[in-house]
Amino acid sequence: MRTAESLLRSKGYAAFSYADLAEAVGIRKASIHHHFPAKEDLGLAVVQAYVERMVQSYDDICHRHSSVEVRLAAFADWFMAGAKEGRLPLCGALAAEMAVLPPRLQALTRNFFRIQLQWLQKVLDEGAALQEIPAHIDTEVCSRQILSLLEGSSFVDWALDDRKTVDARTLLCLAGISPAPRALH
Repeated sequence: MRTAESLLRSKGYAAFSYADLAEAVGIRKASIHHHFPAKEDLGLAVVQAYVERMVQSYDDICHRHSSVEVRLAAFADWFMAGAKEGRLPLCGALAAEMAVLPPRLQALTRNFFRIQLQWLQKVLDEGAALQEIPAHIDTEVCSRQILSLLEGSSFVDWALDDRKTVDARTLLCLAGISPAPRALH
């Protein structure tokens, strides 16, 4: 499953095959087909497992950290971990191929984004309630900005192969919820 995820994040859904996976894992294609009769079945299993890990990680972030700034920094670090390894975020890699994804994977990809946006908005709403971020911030819009900045940054990093991930403080500044770092003044 992890190898299939890595292939999805580096080659894309349409470009990777059972032959690629069999070679990478060192098993026969028939063994993969036994567990996942269709590529869509494998894709669904990979994405569902990833989303479960992601949700658990987000819950852990909320339990370990109380401030909105630290939670968002932890989110950015978690999100950009794959970029540091030269891989696209799974949600972005899937979204880039939305037109060729089977309908169930399209639906799961949309839900994948919704889960992230809902978590971000919840964190921002809590931060606004605690007066950690300005009350005028539209948390729904800001959630999209944060996710868009991370997604876009990961694609630029991947295309340039330079692994220059977004600094969490800069991310918060660009989203309008933190003062600009000194270098941006």
